[in-house]
Amino acid sequence: MSQPTPLNPLTLPLHGSRLIEASAGTGKTFTIALLYVRLVLGGQHSEDNTAFVRPLTPPEILVVTFTNAATQELRERIRHRLVEAAAVFRHQGEDSLLLALRSQYPEATWPACARRLELAAEWMDEAAVSTIHSWCYRMLREHAFDSGSLFSLNLENDQQELEQEVVRDYWRTFYYPLDAEALGSITGYWKSPDQLHGQVRKLLAEREALGSP
Repeated sequence: MSQPTPLNPLTLPLHGSRLIEASAGTGKTFTIALLYVRLVLGGQHSEDNTAFVRPLTPPEILVVTFTNAATQELRERIRHRLVEAAAVFRHQGEDSLLLALRSQYPEATWPACARRLELAAEWMDEAAVSTIHSWCYRMLREHAFDSGSLFSLNLENDQQELEQEVVRDYWRTFYYPLDAEALGSITGYWKSPDQLHGQVRKLLAEREALGSP
């Protein structure tokens, strides 16, 4: 098995599939923002085999994360990095990593690179930065015919309320008609639908063992 190599965000190939492993606090957002800058800039020259096939705009670059708060932070960090990079390409910044990135491009192209970065920063409000759930929701809604889904969907991040509703329906349907003796036996185990739900939800991970209904 090959050993993982240290990540260099200035030379990481931006085509194909790449896996980046990182622990908390090691600069994942910082790296994502710099890779985003490279995707916006495009190749250094026609023979650049690390670049994407063409420069991309923010709506063409998908970035997904886990929470809405992280989405907003990531969007702002990327925007700030684009502005910083544009300043460096205009000889107005001293960031060492961005200076190294600038040195990879012919000096005659620096003004055009700066302009591309500035436009991307202004375009970040339309950038495809979202949570995994919201991206899936958007794709299902935009491709309803292909996915066989409804045009009007509700995004549910927490299914607990739906589970409780199912348990309450079950309780009303099957427990209310019981006689006092049978109901007494049931309430000896679960005194309310909420107690029943608390026990049943522990078994949800094993539901496939039940087979087809």
